[in-house]
Amino acid sequence: MKINHIPAICAILLVSSTAVAQNHFRGQLKAGAAKVNVTPAPDQLGRNSYGVLDSTHVRVILFTNGKTIAGLANVDGNPNQRVVDAVNERIQKDFKIPAGNILWNGTHCHSTGTVPQNELIERSYQAIKTAYENMVPAKVGVGKGVSYLNVKRDLFDPERGTWWEGPDYDGKSDKTVGVIYFESLDGKPIATYYNYAMHAVITGQLDMITGDFPGKSEEYIEDRYGKDFVAIFASGAAGDQNPLYFQQTFDLRDIRIADYARRGQDISNAMPPGGTGLDRNDPETHRLMEEQKRMAESYGQLLGEEVKYVIMMMRRFESNVTLEAARSHVTCPGRRQVNGGGRAGYAGEYEDADSITLELGLVMLDDIPVCGVSGEPYNQIAVELKNKSPYSFTMMTTVTDGHNKGRGGYIPDDESYGAQVFEVLSSGYKQGYAQSAIVNGLLDMIHDATH
Repeated sequence: MKINHIPAICAILLVSSTAVAQNHFRGQLKAGAAKVNVTPAPDQLGRNSYGVLDSTHVRVILFTNGKTIAGLANVDGNPNQRVVDAVNERIQKDFKIPAGNILWNGTHCHSTGTVPQNELIERSYQAIKTAYENMVPAKVGVGKGVSYLNVKRDLFDPERGTWWEGPDYDGKSDKTVGVIYFESLDGKPIATYYNYAMHAVITGQLDMITGDFPGKSEEYIEDRYGKDFVAIFASGAAGDQNPLYFQQTFDLRDIRIADYARRGQDISNAMPPGGTGLDRNDPETHRLMEEQKRMAESYGQLLGEEVKYVIMMMRRFESNVTLEAARSHVTCPGRRQVNGGGRAGYAGEYEDADSITLELGLVMLDDIPVCGVSGEPYNQIAVELKNKSPYSFTMMTTVTDGHNKGRGGYIPDDESYGAQVFEVLSSGYKQGYAQSAIVNGLLDMIHDATH
């Protein structure tokens, strides 16, 4: 198939790619999956924690065509780079899985704690080991659905005369739900990997351990297909995408701002983390928090229903596949804000800063490119990649592998830099570089993997 190959043209941009075998070997697909509980024990909870709302997990899908082995994995929350690197080192030694052949992503929910690092390494390793041992001859299908649960969250309010974080119903927002599904040759469900662009921030102010709507959707899908089935939520390009129904969070935020204001503190542009400062004994606060719990459940069920529908409608499956995996990085000019921090509504002033390196990943399963980006790109960056990719089922998975956490922050698309919203104001990326670097870098990787 002919590919429209688009080279990176920015002289400042540095791209280096790992070598990819050009054998295009096609062989019998084998797949296996596993999940391992990583919920912190009571004595591992943070000082401000109010306990466990629901369990959190590491989930893994491994597959091979007899020559190459690769996989897709996630953790509720965000992957830790040291954990990923340590696990990759062990599985390369024990199972001959090359470092980088497993694309790790986080569900990016804002409400998970963590077990100690060594314990998380061991549990993640055990998930991969179990998935490896569970691999059986299999077939894979792919499909697309649609969900209207997300909305662009950068809004200019003409009544207020300022920018704020609110639902922009007319804003650009990709509603696609991408679904990959594995089953054994005799039709037994094995796993699914599904991609959707929406921030998992519904339960962030509860200060409780929970997988938010991604965890709820994973469990809902797994209940449908049996106890051994594994469902992996992959966070799409959600840098500017919130849940459509999000009012509880805004109301709780207003309660906090008013409470601090009565004590002489203005926190409107410097919000404390989690639910710090909220009185759980206040009836209105309690009601809003209970709504958040129910909303996470509702979102999980609705997204899960769409994934189930896409799987049900799949008609074409492949059991003999090609398989490639690759890693690359792009380096973009950086900037530093010099006129203070805030959430929205003012012009930022910047000076040049150190360049920022973004890690890119690719797992090419037959004609399905699963593309990874280590940061939090805006939605339209993924849309551009999908539009330019020669493969109709291209996915962009974000917050991968634990890299770049806290460095560049959000990655706005070029068009969005005029918005005075917290993601753009806090971004460490100069305008005009990151979008083309990501899109062209991933297109280069897809080209190299298929030629």
